[in-house]
Amino acid sequence: MKNIIVLATGGTIAGVSHSSTDTTSYQSAILPIKELLAEIDSLHTIANVYSEQVAQIDSADMNHDLWLLLANRSNALLKEPHIDGIVITHGTDTLEETAYFLNLVVNSPKPVVMVGAMRPSTAISSDGPMNLYNAILLAASPAAYGKGVLVALNDTINSSRDVTKTNTSLQDTFKAPELGYLGYIIDGQPHFYRMPTRKHTHLADFDIQGITALPQVDILYGHVHDSGALAQAAVASGAKGIIYAGLGNGNMSQQVRTILSHIQKTGIIVVRSTRVSNGVVTRNGAIDDEHHGFVVADTLSPQKARILLMLALTKTSSPAEIQQIFWSH
Repeated sequence: MKNIIVLATGGTIAGVSHSSTDTTSYQSAILPIKELLAEIDSLHTIANVYSEQVAQIDSADMNHDLWLLLANRSNALLKEPHIDGIVITHGTDTLEETAYFLNLVVNSPKPVVMVGAMRPSTAISSDGPMNLYNAILLAASPAAYGKGVLVALNDTINSSRDVTKTNTSLQDTFKAPELGYLGYIIDGQPHFYRMPTRKHTHLADFDIQGITALPQVDILYGHVHDSGALAQAAVASGAKGIIYAGLGNGNMSQQVRTILSHIQKTGIIVVRSTRVSNGVVTRNGAIDDEHHGFVVADTLSPQKARILLMLALTKTSSPAEIQQIFWSH
């Protein structure tokens, strides 16, 4: 059988509440991964499962240091010929961000599957055990090989590039509203219906070996009567890049455009994303991206555009080169 290692970071899947009917007022990141795995009797039928407790946190406390630790540990494990895949347990609030970061820096085609839960372990009908079982099953499947970092919750399989949390509390929260699921897990079998086409994992252009810190990139949210003061504050605090979650197709007022154009001319990269939940942010003649030197985010959400820009800045500060990275990843 396949050898799968589970790297645990905490989250709701390891959460505990005082009542079995309490699904919102609970304490996350309490139970160790070995206890969670011990509750799933049938794991031995699908894989040899090993585990490491990397962290025990609410995912709101996830940070770059832990990202680099997870990525480096994953890369080291996946180099081992006897390790066939990795599952990472994670809180759902920032799961999509960690998944996309790993999707860009894990340098192996072996399966890496992110998993979490929307109900704590003590709740009636907790979704954690089935989600974890399915994630391990998926990581052990040859069908998951070469498809990048996957997200498996609620019997669905999502690409880490496209998935987002769409609801604050429901179990079917993880979706790719625009591009759709990659597939489903049905009766213990993964079924894929489409493939990721953008660069990922061993095909991506990034190498974090030796990197101890990531460049500061801040997200600014566009709104009516935006003065641009927060953009200037971000620069003053040391930002090397700004993601502007703009209006519609990444649009902005003339005042904000003037301020961001000036910021870009100082060597700070400005990426136009959108606060809209779906759609491509395109290069826009009305904004005149060529003149201002702006980069556009394509279909990436602001939080994922931030991750790609941070990694791009470890390679280049050229807006043209960074734009090509956004088109290909």
